[in-house]
Amino acid sequence: MTRRRWIADEISGSRAALVGAQAYHLARVLRARSGQQFDIVAEGRLRRGRIVSITLERVEFELGEEASAIVLPEVTLALAIFKFDRMEWAIEKATELGVARLVPLIAQRTDSHLASAAAKRVERWRRIVREAAQQSRRVAPPEVAAPMRLEDVLGIVAERCIVLSEAEEQVSLKQAVAGGKGSLALAIGPEGGWTNEEEGAFREHGWIAASLGPNILRAETAAIVAVSIVFAELS
Repeated sequence: MTRRRWIADEISGSRAALVGAQAYHLARVLRARSGQQFDIVAEGRLRRGRIVSITLERVEFELGEEASAIVLPEVTLALAIFKFDRMEWAIEKATELGVARLVPLIAQRTDSHLASAAAKRVERWRRIVREAAQQSRRVAPPEVAAPMRLEDVLGIVAERCIVLSEAEEQVSLKQAVAGGKGSLALAIGPEGGWTNEEEGAFREHGWIAASLGPNILRAETAAIVAVSIVFAELS
């Protein structure tokens, strides 16, 4: 049976704790008891954890041996901001697939109301990725950056930087990724696509333009398809 995994809220020496909603879920919903063992992510390491005390507000673990964990390719997803309900779904699924970092991108065609409200959503997005990381048994949730303008995203450091472009007709995303090693950054545009100015900026900074094919996909669909292709080629 697969052991349930939790990301610790507090860590001190050989002890770790879950507090708040996580503790309540473990104690009340799952009806855990002292002595039960779970996988605990503590300071980026996966450890065996045995419950030593449990209340609805706090569950404490004694940490044991380190467990093996799969190392995923380092992928940064720069996702142009779109309608929050659909974007949150994409963020959750990108986390499950394994992205290391999520960068909300304010593009020229990003709705102005969404752009102005995005900074207030960051903490919610961080909660979403934490829950998705636990559900998908990741060692750590991806970093969620504060919203960035394109000029900042262009400075992302990675072995390869790829931008999805509706204007690209020759290079598929699979071709752009195939055979590569090391870190990768992937930028996905807003509803309505990148402007000509933005396309030119990506080219000037050495980003590779790639396509998902002739169909025009919703932003959240494009994000999940693209991330799936990237991990299929890099894994």
